[in-house]
Amino acid sequence: MLIELLFRLRFMRQVMVVPALLTLAYGQDIRSGEALLRAMHARYEKSWYQTVTFTQKSTTYKPDGTSSAETWYEAASVPGKLRIDIGPASDGKGYVLVDGNVSVLKDNRVVNTRHSVNMLLVLGFDVYRQDPETTIKVVRAEGYDLSKAREDVWEGKAAYVVGADKGDEKSRQFWVAKDTLLFVREIEPAQGDATKVDDIRFIRYQPLAGAWIAAGVEVYSDGKKVFSEDYTEIQANVKLEDSVFDPQQFSATHWEK
Repeated sequence: MLIELLFRLRFMRQVMVVPALLTLAYGQDIRSGEALLRAMHARYEKSWYQTVTFTQKSTTYKPDGTSSAETWYEAASVPGKLRIDIGPASDGKGYVLVDGNVSVLKDNRVVNTRHSVNMLLVLGFDVYRQDPETTIKVVRAEGYDLSKAREDVWEGKAAYVVGADKGDEKSRQFWVAKDTLLFVREIEPAQGDATKVDDIRFIRYQPLAGAWIAAGVEVYSDGKKVFSEDYTEIQANVKLEDSVFDPQQFSATHWEK
């Protein structure tokens, strides 16, 4: 009887502890962009993959209703590094993004290098692996008002919104699913034309190596879909040499081959 009683008491304690843990894990009282970015990091810092590679179908939708598609090959080392090969390796065409700078390559030669922060990389990947204070610094420097944080609904589910008041779909802002703390949407001025607004969405999330990846991206400009990405052959924690992300070694280190 005593053993049975002790077992029951132990079981009851476990049952009581579980809801408390769930509250701590999923019931955060998030009232600022800083708090959200810290929570995103805390949720996945021990499980998010270090590298990821995939083949991407990139489709451009034209005003006349037609579209064109290219095959891109992408490799990322999280945080901060992304390589995009446009077309086969023999074309020598693509981009290398490293720590906030992008190098443009044509015929395996660097034709331009400039400062350019890829917020999709920062909010969709880097946030889960790098020091959250680094992410906060980057996001704030890119013009997001981290003091503005609220809840809304996206695709029928609760979401956090940082950077804009309700009804404002022009200011820089990002959206994060409340249950999973995964990045789902970003709104920003269109590149090259600040009078237009780009609405970029991560879609079709699927499990990957203990974490997640959005297998698709859609880009809308002033409400019209202008670009999409569809990922296949997704692999996590692939060994990638540092040379893969060295623009000067672009022709010699194609990860796909």
